[in-house]
Parts: sequence; structure tokens; C-alpha cells
Amino acid sequence: MNLPRIGVSLPYIDPYAGPDAVVTVAQAVERLGFHAVSASDRMLIPTGPHWSNDAGLPEAYAWESLEMLTWAAAHTSRIRVTTDIVNSIFQPPVVLARRLATLDRLSGGRLDVGIGQGGGTRLPPFYIPEEFIAAGVPASRRGSGFVEHIAAMRACWGPDPVEFHGERYQIPLSMVGPKPCGRTIPLFIGAITRHTVERAARIADGFVTTAVDWDDARTHIRWYREAGGIGTVIVNTLPDHRDRQPSRRAFTDAVLSNIDCAAAVGADEMHIALHLIPAVPERQVEFLEELARELGLTALDKRALPRVSSRS
Repeated sequence: MNLPRIGVSLPYIDPYAGPDAVVTVAQAVERLGFHAVSASDRMLIPTGPHWSNDAGLPEAYAWESLEMLTWAAAHTSRIRVTTDIVNSIFQPPVVLARRLATLDRLSGGRLDVGIGQGGGTRLPPFYIPEEFIAAGVPASRRGSGFVEHIAAMRACWGPDPVEFHGERYQIPLSMVGPKPCGRTIPLFIGAITRHTVERAARIADGFVTTAVDWDDARTHIRWYREAGGIGTVIVNTLPDHRDRQPSRRAFTDAVLSNIDCAAAVGADEMHIALHLIPAVPERQVEFLEELARELGLTALDKRALPRVSSRS
């Protein structure tokens, strides 16, 4: 059984976020032989009386994911830089397309993009109505125009002149750049319902799910494959909120268990939510060093990291 490639989240949530923290973790991820670093899109954390933080989100704000990944890319040369989920609904297609293409060019073509539309009600960490209010976008827009948004971005990445005419989005005949390093940028759609998972199989380069429950993750991946999805399946994992300050051994054991689960459900790639472990970056690197030893990872000079295929 092949084990998934391993990605690691950057420290993009305060109080441990910052330029030095990103460099420390990103360079360790590359040195130790992991596959990628990632950061998610979180506009705000509500504090109003009706807000319920049942999912255990940190009571702190997140730094902008694309800028954090750009900084990580500037201080590394090989690892992939990955957006966990960018909420596309909050940005016009031409704006987001240009931001993503800029990061792809600055990183030398190392960008992978997880994309969504503001989350779903079944997973409280990923749907915060207050973000829609702050963005000036009604929550009812979720699901409406998502496919068109992706098509408009891909048009921007194609040859000039660019022109796009949809029901919601219009791009007049224009020169739009920069262009990605390759023909396009890999897009992985985040989805949790059968309809949205099957849509990912039809129009995306891969599929992203979060392993709140491994049985659910297995079902989502099965839906994706049954719908003809042949792209990469990425699983994001969350730490056990009952142990917010684990020992290195406890962290390693938990991640190894999740890796086995990810392999069992058919994931190609698994990302560790390291940013949710409240520790200074140097301590987080110690966690990664022990994990890398357990996995038998070694630093490589090649631009593309091979998939980890076995573990003793």
C-alpha cells in the first residue's frame, strides 16, 4: 500500500505567525524531504455573542494565505506551495487569477491551488457567515457561479487576448497577465456533498477533503473515483483538540496513524495541520524532525519529491 505524499501547514495563525516563522518551517519542510507547505484562507474570526467556536478554531486571526505562500516560496527552491482552500467567491475571477499566476511565476511553477466557495454547514471551521457579510457577498451566492468563476480564471491563464462572457462574470477583450509557468495551474476543489464531489471529478485537477471523520473521507473519495475523477486526492487532517500541547512522541504517533488512515482511504496526499499545535516554530521543527526520522525521509536535490512508498 502506497503512503501519501506529506504536506505541512505553515504557521499562518497568530501568535506564532510571521516572516521568520514561515521561513523556519518552510526551510525545515524542504530540508527534511516533505512534499509541500500549505496555508488556508481565513478572513476573520467572529467574536459576537452568536458565534460558537465548537470546532476549536484558534482565537486569533490568520495571515493572508497567498502572501504567506509567496514568502515561503521565496525562501525555498523545491517544495510545492499549496493553498488549502481559497474562497473564490470573495474575489473576482480576473483578480484571483492574476494573484495565483503571480505566485506561480514567482515560485517557478510550484503552486497547487485548493479552491472552494465559502465552505459548507456540515464542517463548522470552514463556513463562517460573518466572512460573507464582511466581503459584501450574500451567503446565498454559494454554489452559484462557481463553475463559471473557474472557467473565467482559466481563460485568464490562456493566450491573449482574453475574453469571457458568462452570466455572472464578464472579461472584455483584454491582455491579462501574468500567465502561469505552465499551461495552467492545478486546481483542486474542496467538496463535501455528493453533488460537489462529482463536480470536482468533472472539472478539476483533483479533490480536497478534510478528515473530520475517516469514514466520511472514504465515502467522499469513493464518490470522486466513481464519478471518473482521476486527479490527485488531498486529505487535510486536524489534530485531536483534546491534546492541544502534545509531546513530540504523541504528535508523531498521531500523524503516523493519520497517514495510515489516509493511505487506507485512497488519498494521494495528506496535509498536517501543524499550525494548530500551539508551539514556537523551532518546537514545531523538532516535531517534524522526529516525524521525518520515523518515515525515513531524506533531503533531496530534485525539484519533484517522490511519493513515500513504505515505512518501517
